[in-house]
Amino acid sequence: MRITVTGANGLVGSRLCRWLVVEGHTVTALARGERRVRGDFEYLSCDLSDPTATSRAMEAARPQVIIHTASMTEVDACERAPAAAWSANVIATANVAERARDLDAHLVHVSTDYVFDGQDGPYDEHARPDPRGVYARTKWLGEESVKLLAPRWTIARTAVVYGYPPSLRPNFGSWLLEALRAGQVVRLFVDQFVSPSLALNVAEQLAELAVRRLEGIWNTAGAEVVNRMQFGEAMCDVFGLDRSLLQPVRLSDAGLASPRPPRSGLRVDKALAALKARPLGLKASLEQFRAEVEGRP
Repeated sequence: MRITVTGANGLVGSRLCRWLVVEGHTVTALARGERRVRGDFEYLSCDLSDPTATSRAMEAARPQVIIHTASMTEVDACERAPAAAWSANVIATANVAERARDLDAHLVHVSTDYVFDGQDGPYDEHARPDPRGVYARTKWLGEESVKLLAPRWTIARTAVVYGYPPSLRPNFGSWLLEALRAGQVVRLFVDQFVSPSLALNVAEQLAELAVRRLEGIWNTAGAEVVNRMQFGEAMCDVFGLDRSLLQPVRLSDAGLASPRPPRSGLRVDKALAALKARPLGLKASLEQFRAEVEGRP
């Protein structure tokens, strides 16, 4: 199958490209700037917010399926630069969806648990979005553009994606690990509940959704909902690190630029029942993370 992956230099996109090649698919990787992902697939540099550039790249690839992982994901950066967030998360997504329509391609769009306000989580696929903040609103509007423009679509929501090595910048898991290994005290929220998701596990779930062309909304995240302190404690146990370096704090004490959903997380019952690439529990996820860090397969 011909599959195009956007955001190919990123944490999920890079793993997705390599996984799809191993599975025997013809992959075209799209991202901005120079190639930073290795693998036996074609790479095209493309600014997806430019409709002409997006059309040119998609016409060259002629995909049967597009997996759109590209996004501006740094929450506070989105709050400080709403125009950039709009361009990356709404305009670019609409451009990709329009090209999917032109090519009659199935579109898998990667979204986030931040489309919910985080008051009543964890959320299943039928929950009604109520986004707060620039990042959340632009990701929700990206979902809406997919529903409106793509001929056949899948929206795959995930949360707190981590993996090693990181791509362009540290992710929550890689940052926490390096800080703890350096003996630094880290402040972790005890009142923000999330679904930590290993990037490779997310990529495997996305690949299956794409190849099987499973439509609708899917939660593609880790199988457990924990607060960030609990995640840190579990990491310490798996890596043999010092739990006393973990300092509990509350969201209200952090002074963050953008609102965070406090009680979020995603229910993955649907994926557990239907996918062979099953969402991983926290311990299994962290053990795989440790294998990545140690360079083991």
